Amino acid sequence: MFRSAVLLAALLCVPVLAGAQTVDGRLKKIKDAKSIAIAYRSDAAPFSFVDEAKKEPAGYSIELCRKVAAAIGKQIGIEGLPVNWVPVTVQNRMEAVEKGQADMECGSTTVTLSRMKNVSFSSFIFVDGTGLLVKADSPVRQLTDLSGRKVGVIPGTTNEKALNDVLGKGFIKATVVPLKNRDEGLAQIEAGQIDAFASDKVLLLALSPKAKNPKALALLTEDLSYEPYAITLPRNDDSFRLAVNAALAEIYRSGAITEIFNRWFGSMGKPGLMIQAAYVLGAIPE
Repeated sequence: MFRSAVLLAALLCVPVLAGAQTVDGRLKKIKDAKSIAIAYRSDAAPFSFVDEAKKEPAGYSIELCRKVAAAIGKQIGIEGLPVNWVPVTVQNRMEAVEKGQADMECGSTTVTLSRMKNVSFSSFIFVDGTGLLVKADSPVRQLTDLSGRKVGVIPGTTNEKALNDVLGKGFIKATVVPLKNRDEGLAQIEAGQIDAFASDKVLLLALSPKAKNPKALALLTEDLSYEPYAITLPRNDDSFRLAVNAALAEIYRSGAITEIFNRWFGSMGKPGLMIQAAYVLGAIPE
Protein backbone atom coordinates (compact mmCIF):
# COMPACT_ATOMS: atom_id res chain seq x y z
CA MET A 1 0.00 0.00 0.00
CA PHE A 2 2.76 2.40 0.96
CA ARG A 3 5.55 0.56 -0.90
CA SER A 4 6.01 2.98 -3.81
CA ALA A 5 5.95 6.00 -1.50
CA VAL A 6 8.42 4.33 0.85
CA LEU A 7 10.82 3.57 -2.00
CA LEU A 8 10.66 7.20 -3.10
CA ALA A 9 11.44 8.34 0.44
CA ALA A 10 14.38 5.95 0.56
CA LEU A 11 15.89 7.68 -2.48
CA LEU A 12 15.43 11.12 -0.98
CA CYS A 13 16.59 10.51 2.58
CA VAL A 14 20.19 10.54 3.77
CA PRO A 15 21.35 7.05 4.81
CA VAL A 16 21.94 6.45 8.49
CA LEU A 17 23.28 3.56 10.53
CA ALA A 18 20.51 0.97 10.88
CA GLY A 19 21.24 -0.42 14.32
CA ALA A 20 22.72 0.93 17.53
CA GLN A 21 26.42 0.03 17.52
CA THR A 22 27.23 1.29 21.02
CA VAL A 23 25.65 -0.44 24.00
CA ASP A 24 25.54 2.40 26.52
CA GLY A 25 22.98 4.48 28.38
CA ARG A 26 19.51 2.93 28.43
CA LEU A 27 20.57 0.10 26.11
CA LYS A 28 23.21 -1.00 28.64
CA LYS A 29 20.61 -0.83 31.42
CA ILE A 30 18.26 -3.03 29.38
CA LYS A 31 21.04 -5.50 28.53
CA ASP A 32 22.17 -5.74 32.16
CA ALA A 33 18.58 -6.19 33.39
CA LYS A 34 17.81 -8.63 30.56
CA SER A 35 14.42 -6.93 30.23
CA ILE A 36 12.86 -3.70 28.98
CA ALA A 37 10.37 -1.57 30.94
CA ILE A 38 7.55 -0.12 28.83
CA ALA A 39 5.05 2.38 30.23
CA TYR A 40 1.45 2.04 29.07
CA ARG A 41 -1.90 3.68 29.73
CA SER A 42 -5.21 1.93 30.33
CA ASP A 43 -7.33 4.86 29.11
CA ALA A 44 -6.04 5.59 25.60
CA ALA A 45 -7.86 3.06 23.40
CA PRO A 46 -7.26 2.14 20.63
CA PHE A 47 -3.62 3.14 21.17
CA SER A 48 -3.03 1.82 24.67
CA PHE A 49 -5.47 0.02 26.96
CA VAL A 50 -5.87 -3.20 28.94
CA ASP A 51 -7.30 -6.23 27.16
CA GLU A 52 -9.68 -7.49 29.85
CA ALA A 53 -9.75 -11.01 28.41
CA LYS A 54 -5.97 -11.40 28.35
CA LYS A 55 -5.32 -9.05 31.29
CA GLU A 56 -2.45 -7.36 29.46
CA PRO A 57 -1.75 -4.12 27.59
CA ALA A 58 -3.03 -3.92 24.02
CA GLY A 59 -3.53 -1.37 21.25
CA TYR A 60 -1.89 0.12 18.19
CA SER A 61 1.01 1.77 20.06
CA ILE A 62 1.47 -1.30 22.27
CA GLU A 63 1.75 -3.58 19.24
CA LEU A 64 4.35 -1.30 17.69
CA CYS A 65 6.33 -1.21 20.94
CA ARG A 66 6.25 -5.00 21.27
CA LYS A 67 7.89 -5.22 17.85
CA VAL A 68 10.38 -2.48 18.76
CA ALA A 69 11.28 -4.33 21.97
CA ALA A 70 11.85 -7.56 20.03
CA ALA A 71 14.12 -5.71 17.57
CA ILE A 72 16.09 -4.11 20.41
CA GLY A 73 16.53 -7.55 21.97
CA LYS A 74 18.12 -8.79 18.75
CA GLN A 75 20.34 -5.70 18.56
CA ILE A 76 21.77 -6.33 22.04
CA GLY A 77 21.89 -10.11 21.72
CA ILE A 78 18.87 -11.08 23.83
CA GLU A 79 16.31 -13.00 21.77
CA GLY A 80 12.77 -12.77 23.17
CA LEU A 81 13.62 -9.78 25.38
CA PRO A 82 11.11 -9.85 28.29
CA VAL A 83 8.89 -6.78 28.76
CA ASN A 84 8.03 -5.35 32.17
CA TRP A 85 4.82 -3.32 31.76
CA VAL A 86 4.66 -0.12 33.84
CA PRO A 87 1.17 1.43 34.29
CA VAL A 88 1.11 5.23 33.97
CA THR A 89 -1.45 8.01 33.70
CA VAL A 90 -1.74 11.01 31.40
CA GLN A 91 -0.19 13.07 34.20
CA ASN A 92 2.93 10.98 34.98
CA ARG A 93 3.61 9.18 31.66
CA MET A 94 6.65 11.29 30.69
CA GLU A 95 7.96 11.54 34.24
CA ALA A 96 8.19 7.73 34.34
CA VAL A 97 10.61 7.79 31.39
CA GLU A 98 12.49 10.85 32.62
CA LYS A 99 13.13 9.27 36.04
CA GLY A 100 14.07 5.85 34.64
CA GLN A 101 10.99 4.00 35.89
CA ALA A 102 10.31 3.04 32.27
CA ASP A 103 12.57 2.85 29.23
CA MET A 104 9.86 4.09 26.86
CA GLU A 105 6.21 5.12 26.95
CA CYS A 106 3.77 3.82 24.38
CA GLY A 107 0.38 5.49 24.10
CA SER A 108 -1.00 8.61 22.45
CA THR A 109 1.64 11.14 23.44
CA THR A 110 2.04 14.19 21.22
CA VAL A 111 5.51 15.50 20.37
CA THR A 112 6.02 19.12 21.46
CA LEU A 113 9.07 21.34 21.84
CA SER A 114 8.31 22.01 25.51
CA ARG A 115 8.20 18.28 26.25
CA MET A 116 11.57 17.86 24.53
CA LYS A 117 13.11 19.79 27.42
CA ASN A 118 12.57 16.71 29.60
CA VAL A 119 12.26 13.71 27.27
CA SER A 120 12.99 12.71 23.69
CA PHE A 121 10.80 11.06 21.05
CA SER A 122 11.00 8.45 18.34
CA SER A 123 9.99 8.93 14.72
CA PHE A 124 6.27 9.70 14.41
CA ILE A 125 3.96 6.70 14.76
CA PHE A 126 0.60 8.41 14.11
CA VAL A 127 -0.93 11.81 13.40
CA ASP A 128 -4.24 12.87 14.91
CA GLY A 129 -5.97 16.17 15.65
CA THR A 130 -7.83 17.79 18.53
CA GLY A 131 -11.56 17.58 17.94
CA LEU A 132 -14.79 18.38 19.77
CA LEU A 133 -17.40 15.85 20.86
CA VAL A 134 -20.94 17.21 21.26
CA LYS A 135 -24.49 15.87 21.44
CA ALA A 136 -25.96 15.16 18.03
CA ASP A 137 -28.90 17.49 18.74
CA SER A 138 -26.66 20.23 20.15
CA PRO A 139 -26.81 23.72 18.61
CA VAL A 140 -23.00 23.67 18.63
CA ARG A 141 -22.00 23.05 15.00
CA GLN A 142 -18.79 25.09 14.75
CA LEU A 143 -16.22 26.71 17.01
CA THR A 144 -17.98 30.06 17.19
CA ASP A 145 -21.04 28.32 18.65
CA LEU A 146 -19.03 27.63 21.84
CA SER A 147 -19.42 31.20 23.05
CA GLY A 148 -21.15 31.22 26.44
CA ARG A 149 -20.94 27.43 26.73
CA LYS A 150 -18.90 24.90 28.75
CA VAL A 151 -16.10 22.91 27.15
CA GLY A 152 -14.41 20.04 28.99
CA VAL A 153 -10.75 19.12 28.55
CA ILE A 154 -8.10 17.13 30.46
CA PRO A 155 -5.55 19.54 32.04
CA GLY A 156 -1.89 19.20 31.06
CA THR A 157 -2.66 17.83 27.59
CA THR A 158 -1.89 19.39 24.23
CA ASN A 159 -5.67 19.42 23.74
CA GLU A 160 -5.96 21.96 26.56
CA LYS A 161 -3.41 24.25 24.91
CA ALA A 162 -5.07 23.87 21.50
CA LEU A 163 -8.48 24.69 22.97
CA ASN A 164 -7.22 27.77 24.82
CA ASP A 165 -5.37 28.98 21.72
CA VAL A 166 -8.46 28.64 19.53
CA LEU A 167 -10.73 30.31 22.06
CA GLY A 168 -8.24 33.16 22.51
CA LYS A 169 -7.64 33.77 18.83
CA GLY A 170 -11.34 33.63 18.04
CA PHE A 171 -12.28 35.81 21.02
CA ILE A 172 -14.74 33.09 22.04
CA LYS A 173 -15.82 33.40 25.66
CA ALA A 174 -16.40 29.82 26.74
CA THR A 175 -15.93 28.25 30.17
CA VAL A 176 -13.19 25.58 30.19
CA VAL A 177 -14.03 22.72 32.57
CA PRO A 178 -11.14 20.48 33.79
CA LEU A 179 -11.78 16.74 33.54
CA LYS A 180 -9.97 13.79 35.11
CA ASN A 181 -10.18 11.53 32.08
CA ARG A 182 -12.13 10.75 28.89
CA ASP A 183 -14.71 8.62 30.69
CA GLU A 184 -15.63 11.64 32.82
CA GLY A 185 -15.83 13.75 29.67
CA LEU A 186 -18.27 11.30 28.09
CA ALA A 187 -20.37 11.17 31.25
CA GLN A 188 -20.60 14.96 31.50
CA ILE A 189 -21.52 15.30 27.81
CA GLU A 190 -24.31 12.74 28.20
CA ALA A 191 -25.56 14.40 31.40
CA GLY A 192 -25.55 17.85 29.81
CA GLN A 193 -23.03 19.20 32.33
CA ILE A 194 -20.73 20.36 29.51
CA ASP A 195 -21.59 21.31 25.93
CA ALA A 196 -18.45 19.93 24.27
CA PHE A 197 -15.45 17.75 25.09
CA ALA A 198 -12.06 18.47 23.50
CA SER A 199 -9.63 15.59 22.94
CA ASP A 200 -7.80 13.71 20.18
CA LYS A 201 -10.30 12.72 17.50
CA VAL A 202 -9.44 9.01 17.39
CA LEU A 203 -9.70 8.81 21.18
CA LEU A 204 -13.11 10.48 21.05
CA LEU A 205 -14.27 7.99 18.42
CA ALA A 206 -13.07 5.17 20.67
CA LEU A 207 -15.52 6.35 23.36
CA SER A 208 -18.47 5.35 21.17
CA PRO A 209 -18.84 1.78 22.55
CA LYS A 210 -19.04 3.21 26.07
CA ALA A 211 -21.82 5.69 25.23
CA LYS A 212 -25.39 5.01 26.33
CA ASN A 213 -26.46 5.89 22.80
CA PRO A 214 -23.59 6.36 20.31
CA LYS A 215 -25.97 7.90 17.76
CA ALA A 216 -26.75 10.68 20.25
CA LEU A 217 -23.16 11.96 19.94
CA ALA A 218 -21.41 13.80 17.11
CA LEU A 219 -17.87 14.92 16.28
CA LEU A 220 -17.41 18.38 14.82
CA THR A 221 -15.57 18.49 11.49
CA GLU A 222 -13.19 21.28 12.53
CA ASP A 223 -9.70 20.48 13.83
CA LEU A 224 -8.34 22.54 16.70
CA SER A 225 -4.81 21.23 16.13
CA TYR A 226 -2.68 18.47 14.63
CA GLU A 227 -1.16 15.97 17.06
CA PRO A 228 1.91 13.97 15.91
CA TYR A 229 2.30 10.92 18.17
CA ALA A 230 5.61 9.22 19.01
CA ILE A 231 7.14 6.83 21.51
CA THR A 232 8.46 8.76 24.50
CA LEU A 233 12.17 8.12 25.12
CA PRO A 234 14.88 9.29 27.55
CA ARG A 235 16.49 12.60 26.67
CA ASN A 236 20.14 12.74 25.50
CA ASP A 237 20.39 9.02 24.68
CA ASP A 238 21.22 8.88 20.97
CA SER A 239 22.08 5.18 20.95
CA PHE A 240 18.71 4.16 22.36
CA ARG A 241 16.78 6.52 20.12
CA LEU A 242 18.64 5.15 17.10
CA ALA A 243 17.78 1.58 18.13
CA VAL A 244 14.09 2.46 18.44
CA ASN A 245 13.99 4.36 15.13
CA ALA A 246 15.83 1.56 13.35
CA ALA A 247 13.13 -0.86 14.54
CA LEU A 248 10.33 1.47 13.42
CA ALA A 249 12.01 2.03 10.05
CA GLU A 250 12.05 -1.71 9.43
CA ILE A 251 8.34 -1.97 10.32
CA TYR A 252 7.52 0.87 7.92
CA ARG A 253 9.77 -0.37 5.09
CA SER A 254 8.56 -3.96 5.28
CA GLY A 255 4.91 -2.97 4.92
CA ALA A 256 4.04 -4.55 8.29
CA ILE A 257 2.62 -1.19 9.32
CA THR A 258 -0.26 -1.69 6.87
CA GLU A 259 -1.43 -4.80 8.70
CA ILE A 260 -1.02 -3.13 12.09
CA PHE A 261 -2.94 -0.03 11.00
CA ASN A 262 -5.77 -2.10 9.52
CA ARG A 263 -6.04 -4.18 12.68
CA TRP A 264 -6.73 -1.13 14.85
CA PHE A 265 -8.19 1.44 12.45
CA GLY A 266 -9.52 -0.58 9.53
CA SER A 267 -13.08 0.52 10.22
CA MET A 268 -11.98 4.12 9.62
CA GLY A 269 -10.80 3.38 6.10
CA LYS A 270 -7.37 4.09 4.62
CA PRO A 271 -4.85 6.17 6.57
CA GLY A 272 -4.97 9.88 5.80
CA LEU A 273 -2.20 11.73 3.97
CA MET A 274 -0.62 12.97 7.22
CA ILE A 275 -0.35 9.42 8.60
CA GLN A 276 1.00 8.09 5.31
CA ALA A 277 3.60 10.86 5.35
CA ALA A 278 4.66 9.83 8.88
CA TYR A 279 5.21 6.25 7.69
CA VAL A 280 7.10 7.34 4.57
CA LEU A 281 9.40 9.72 6.46
CA GLY A 282 9.91 7.16 9.23
CA ALA A 283 11.04 4.48 6.75
CA ILE A 284 14.65 5.68 7.05
CA PRO A 285 16.95 3.72 4.72
CA GLU A 286 19.91 1.62 5.87
